[in-house]
Amino acid sequence: MIDRPSTPDLTAELVTLLDLEQLDTDLFRGHQRPGASARVFGGQVAAQALMAAQRSVDGPAVAHSMHAYFLRAGAETHPIIFRVDRDFDGRSFANRRVTASQRGATILTLAASFQRPEAGLEHAAAMPDLPPPEALRSLDLLAGDYADRSAQAAAFLRRPSAFDIRPCGVPAFLQTEPGAPVSHVWIRLRGRAPADPALRRGILAYLSDYALLSASLIPHGVNMFDRSMQTASLDHAMWFHEEVPLDDWLLYSSESPWSGHGRGIGRGVFHSRDGRAIAHVTQEGLIRLRPDLAPRTTIPHMP
Repeated sequence: MIDRPSTPDLTAELVTLLDLEQLDTDLFRGHQRPGASARVFGGQVAAQALMAAQRSVDGPAVAHSMHAYFLRAGAETHPIIFRVDRDFDGRSFANRRVTASQRGATILTLAASFQRPEAGLEHAAAMPDLPPPEALRSLDLLAGDYADRSAQAAAFLRRPSAFDIRPCGVPAFLQTEPGAPVSHVWIRLRGRAPADPALRRGILAYLSDYALLSASLIPHGVNMFDRSMQTASLDHAMWFHEEVPLDDWLLYSSESPWSGHGRGIGRGVFHSRDGRAIAHVTQEGLIRLRPDLAPRTTIPHMP
């Protein structure tokens, strides 16, 4: 298996996105992607809000949970302002609320909880037994399989990314036959991982929005590029369990226990390569079929 050449500039760009500009006490401005002109990737604004909350927490406490609501689509052509409210500071835990706004309108609200490190009882469900990443192809190499069938799908798979993403089987968003609502992908940061544990959590929060809802499409055999759909994240919750080992492969497993009324639920877990549960994620999102619209003509975000 041949890796695509490393793209450290994309990793640096991601780190820059999460390095917020402080305007005043508990008031921050988020960067945007250079030259971008589309809707802001949901994982970006959620991760930036988490980083704003982290900047207001003193000492060794790091995020152990976050709960976000996506209220409006953000535009990549304007900065995002993050305002932090310090709800609670205790000896073990701290809680923060963040409001993200753009052009005077709230686009996201986030609540996050932080904990000082401590030991405790431990257990975790076993990591699934799957082929290793070395036995699988990256998304950009899979693009050739779709070049003759869907130019949009192939273009999406070829989009440059800070991450090497290798699905176990057909990517969930490209399924054409109904199946079990389960998806597994191996993911690794292409460039050098930052040392800061809080920033690593921010990067994982950014990544957690990638294709999480796609598992809810598998039982219906819906291919995002063949069918006209309206999709959007509605809310997003995440629990961090361990330090994030961005220097190695992570397995992102997701499932969808329910869909209906134009919405779907996605649940995910990140495992380290040695089988440790790193974080759990849950999201509800819009998966509305739109037969009145032409099939997708724009290419969604690649993290």
